[in-house]
Amino acid sequence: MPLHVPPAPAPALRSVLTALGSPTAVREARTPSLLRAQGPVTPELPLPVHVLDGVDASGIPVTRLSGWRFLIRCGDRAVAAAETMLTPDGWAFSHFFEGPYIASTELALRQAETMTQPCQPRLLSIPRLYMLTLWLHGDCAADGAAGRPAGTDLLVPLAPAPPGIAAHRPHRVADLLPVLTHRATPAPLLSSPA
Repeated sequence: MPLHVPPAPAPALRSVLTALGSPTAVREARTPSLLRAQGPVTPELPLPVHVLDGVDASGIPVTRLSGWRFLIRCGDRAVAAAETMLTPDGWAFSHFFEGPYIASTELALRQAETMTQPCQPRLLSIPRLYMLTLWLHGDCAADGAAGRPAGTDLLVPLAPAPPGIAAHRPHRVADLLPVLTHRATPAPLLSSPA
């Protein structure tokens, strides 16, 4: 099943293309894979990055769009990623990076392509758990920059995942969200004896 990748805002893509064309931006990124890339590099697979800020009183996840992430491809594989952010002046390049989430994102996207149900890929970050997931949204026509995870949407934890949560295993939001919320909730402070 082909994934329905939402279109990135044109200014976000332009900012990444400009950064890729700037030797200073690439050199200062200090991403060895990008510096060693032989041949042309291209931004692909723009994914909106949403942050899970918590769950409201009725159990609905509260998320916000934090940017767009582009995998930077050289040849047949992604060698880095570029992140954009929304500023008061519009979309702007933020930074290049590399690491385990690049290959993990590619693997999760390949796995998602084998699923029978059509979906729109997004990324969902859970900062309190240092966790990133591929969010497979069931509404393929939705605006990728808006919305909340539906109970039937799938979350695929990317590697490295927190202990006890298997990477690359799809979970329904309704099943995984309570576990994540419980883990992300700070323990109450113990009171001292009077």
